[in-house]
Amino acid sequence: QLRLVESGGGTVQPGGSLRLSCRASGSGFTSYTMGWYRQAPGQQRELVARLTSYGITTYSNSVRGRFTISRDNAKNTVDLQMSSLKPEDAGVYYCNTAPTSVAPWGPGTQVIVSS
Repeated sequence: QLRLVESGGGTVQPGGSLRLSCRASGSGFTSYTMGWYRQAPGQQRELVARLTSYGITTYSNSVRGRFTISRDNAKNTVDLQMSSLKPEDAGVYYCNTAPTSVAPWGPGTQVIVSS
């Protein structure tokens, strides 16, 4: 079973950039489609980006063109490069398998977008 730990969140001004990273331990990482999910305060968790094991990416309309998901199968990591951040991008970001999350949720990493 995968264990996931996210990092890289912080506070950034609108228009700024952040890079999130997720490290997975356990077996099977390379065979999974991995995704980044976002949970804004008072809202349900939503999938914003996913990347198949063979490199196909999918983004939600709200982040397409601004976020880039990548993975390093040798290191069992999946990253999310976020640019042109908007206040509505704020929330706690989690990684997990996608589009169905099968691993226990990690602690997440919080992103605050504020001037």
